[in-house]
Amino acid sequence: MKKLINDPLKVTDEMVEGFIAAFPQYVRKLGEVNVVVRRDAPVSGKVGIVAGGGSGHEPFWLGYVGRGMLDAAVVGPIFSSPTPNQAYEATKAVDGGAGVLYILGNYSGDKMNFGMGAEMARANGTIVDIVQVTDDVASAPRDRINDRRGIAGNILVFKIAGAKAEEMAELEEVKAVAENVNANLRTMGIALSPCTIPAVRKPHFTLEEDEMELGMGIHGEPGIERTKLRPADEVTELLVAKIIKDLPFSKGDEAAVMVNGLGATPLIELLIVYRKLNHVLKDFGVKIFRSYIGNYCTSLEMAGCSITLLRLDEELKRFLDAPASAPYFTQR
Repeated sequence: MKKLINDPLKVTDEMVEGFIAAFPQYVRKLGEVNVVVRRDAPVSGKVGIVAGGGSGHEPFWLGYVGRGMLDAAVVGPIFSSPTPNQAYEATKAVDGGAGVLYILGNYSGDKMNFGMGAEMARANGTIVDIVQVTDDVASAPRDRINDRRGIAGNILVFKIAGAKAEEMAELEEVKAVAENVNANLRTMGIALSPCTIPAVRKPHFTLEEDEMELGMGIHGEPGIERTKLRPADEVTELLVAKIIKDLPFSKGDEAAVMVNGLGATPLIELLIVYRKLNHVLKDFGVKIFRSYIGNYCTSLEMAGCSITLLRLDEELKRFLDAPASAPYFTQR
C-alpha cells in the first residue's frame, strides 16, 4: 500500500502539526501534547466540551473544534486511545468555570483513559461529566444498547450539545440534550475494502474483491455479516431497514440524515446512496430535515460508507439549525 507519509511512527504528530498550521483562525495546539483547542478557549461561563480518541478517522475529532461544536479534541495514535494526561490537559484548557462534558465513542480504552483524566480534573476542582455515544446498530443488540460503539453519529451529538453549550446552559442541561440525541440516533455501515495502518504496512483485515462486510467497525472490528457485493440501492435499503426497525422510526417523524464516507469512497457514490435513502425515507413517511453527505468519520483509506439517522423533536431541530464554525463543519 502506497502512502504519502514520512516516518510511519510520526504520522499523527505531523498530521496535527499540519492541521494547526492550516486552521489557526479556529484552533491552537496545547503545548507539546496532541490536544487541539478552540482558539478562544476557555470561554468564561460556558460548559467546555471535549471529545477524542485514536487518529485515523479524520476529520473526526479535531476537525470539529470551534464555535458551536467542540472546545477541544484529544488525539491519540492511529486507532489507539489518548493518554489520561492528554484528557486532563484538555479539560484544564477548556474549563471556563461551568464544568466540562466529555463526549466519547464508547470504546474501552477511551473510557478508561478519559475516566482517569476526569478523576484528575475533579481532584483539582473541575466538574466533569461524560456521555457515551452508542449509535452503531451493528455492534450489539438492542437489549445491550449500552455496549454499542459510537461512530459517525458522534458528529450530530457534538453539533447539538455544542449549540446548547453556546447558550450558556448548565452542565446538566448540556449533558441531557447530548443524551437525548444519543437516544434517538442510529448508524449502520458497510465496508468494501480494508485499510492499512502506516506502521504495520499491511491491510488491517481482508475482503475479497466481490465481498462487503455489513456493520464493520471503523477500526476493522467484525460486522454482522460478510456477503457478496450488492448494488448501491440494495445496500442502502438494507442499512435503512435495520436502522428504522431498531429505533424504531414512525411515519411522520422528522430526521437529520448523514451519509458518511469511510475514506476511499468518492462523493459520486455517496450521492447515489443518498438518492436511494431519500426515496426510502419518503416512502416510509419520514421527512428529512437536514442532510449531511461527505467524509465525516473515516477509517484511513477504507472504502465503504455509513448511514446515520437522528429522529428529531423541536428542541433538537433548533440546536441542529444553530450556527457552527469549525474547520470541517460550518453552518450559518
